[in-house]
Amino acid sequence: MPTSELQKKLDRKELELNALLEITQAINSNVPEESLYKMFNFTLRSNLNIRKLALYVFDEQWNCKVNFGSKTNYLKSELDDRFHLIRQVHRLTEFDGECNFHEFDLVIPVAHQSDTLAVVFIGGLESSKLNTDSEDSVKFIQALSNIIIVAIENKKLARKQLDQEAFRKELEIASDVQQFLFPDKLPNTGHLKMAASYLPHDMVGGDYYDYVPINKNQFLLCVADVSGKGIAAALMMSNFQASLRTLLRQMPNLSEIVEALNYQVLESAKGERFITFFGAIYDINLKTLVYVNAGHNPPLLWNKKHGIRLLEDGCTVLGAMHPLPFLKEGFITDLDDFVLFCYTDGLTETINEKGEEFGQSSLMEYFEANHYKDLNTMHQDIIVRLDGFKGKNSYRDDITMLSCRVE
Repeated sequence: MPTSELQKKLDRKELELNALLEITQAINSNVPEESLYKMFNFTLRSNLNIRKLALYVFDEQWNCKVNFGSKTNYLKSELDDRFHLIRQVHRLTEFDGECNFHEFDLVIPVAHQSDTLAVVFIGGLESSKLNTDSEDSVKFIQALSNIIIVAIENKKLARKQLDQEAFRKELEIASDVQQFLFPDKLPNTGHLKMAASYLPHDMVGGDYYDYVPINKNQFLLCVADVSGKGIAAALMMSNFQASLRTLLRQMPNLSEIVEALNYQVLESAKGERFITFFGAIYDINLKTLVYVNAGHNPPLLWNKKHGIRLLEDGCTVLGAMHPLPFLKEGFITDLDDFVLFCYTDGLTETINEKGEEFGQSSLMEYFEANHYKDLNTMHQDIIVRLDGFKGKNSYRDDITMLSCRVE
């Protein structure tokens, strides 16, 4: 080999090594992805005198990140499906039929483990045949592409891990917020007993229950379910609880409270979310129960005189429209020995392996036969029944139960 040719090869190898060193230093310095793509562009154009190039990278979908010298603007062109999973270098002449990439000579895959991360289309290598020089050029392109693409993948992975950690912390905060919504202590006296069970489907759910003493003779109990789950649902329910407790101090009328809550939910959620709600105020001296059911699963009320009743009077869900098109308070008198069982739809909508729902009738059958039991025992019985009913299926939603016994 002539000395001039050998020197030319040595000079080129030195350029390639310097280019790889420069890019490695840039990666270690954590330069932005766009800067790496610019360095990729410049290095191939200056070191190999490549006349045309298109680099496609997979990032949820295939996109062209670098393009120069071609007749077609590949930055706005989709990648042909035939190139998605290639594992070795191909000449474009190997691909028959219509193909927008025939103006290139070679397509070079960039793979990591079992995944194809990128493909590089090359046109105008110094040698048109795959001889030693062009093979060396292809190897350099592969090495350069692999270093840059893997570095960019690592950046994406690091960002994803940071996002996941931030999301986990947000979930923890939202879960803590939700736990603060529930009352610290429920009454357990000879005259009044209450029990609650909450089984979240995910880390953060959209269910809420509450017990609020109004004065020495009256108390409010309620259960609610916001559409959707996660952080937004927890924060919305937190706002709902604060509004309910504020309104309860300002006005004694349950219908007015529900009207105000409906307006507040509609204003904050803009119609994108709604809340089903059941609220009841019991007066111990008057032996009366006033309630409103806003699109919620009807609670079960048992007493000796009437047996089981479903508490259905009320209105539509909160946050869907303003003003509420109709609102009817339920009013029950002469109620001094009763059991009230409230729940969210995660209970009755639990699905078994046959696709059947547990349903309201199953719940009523159990309640009718077991209303005399300790409230916590009832809850445990129902949970055991649900577990047996669903079989291998998982729960699809949060499950909340709130029970009240007055004797």
